[in-house]
Amino acid sequence: MPATLKVFDPALCCATGVCGPSVDPELARFAADVEWLTQQGVTVERYNLSQQPGAFAETPAVKDALSRGNEVLPLVLVGDRIAVEGAYPSRETLAALAGVVVKRIDVLNVVMDGCCGTTEKTKSSGGCC
Repeated sequence: MPATLKVFDPALCCATGVCGPSVDPELARFAADVEWLTQQGVTVERYNLSQQPGAFAETPAVKDALSRGNEVLPLVLVGDRIAVEGAYPSRETLAALAGVVVKRIDVLNVVMDGCCGTTEKTKSSGGCC
């Protein structure tokens, strides 16, 4: 069973990064990665400092980290322990923290069908390109 991740965001108007006058691409990427992770069966709980300050005060590891200042946010917890501090992790890091196996496809060994399909494995090429 994958772990539950808890994300403690700095004060934001929304978690997606698409609110306000400018889009924060890092927040938008992270929101997409969190959505992907939930589709893998992982529970992800997100807390926004401006909307849920009680969650920050009631979580000992977060409260302790915040004693060093708000620059520790965002925080990602696995269980009761801080796993990532001060940055939004990549999809691969999120998967590793949650215990999700990410399978990579070896592109060189995939046989492509179609007009311009050339592969290392078959050394064949469609003749139309």
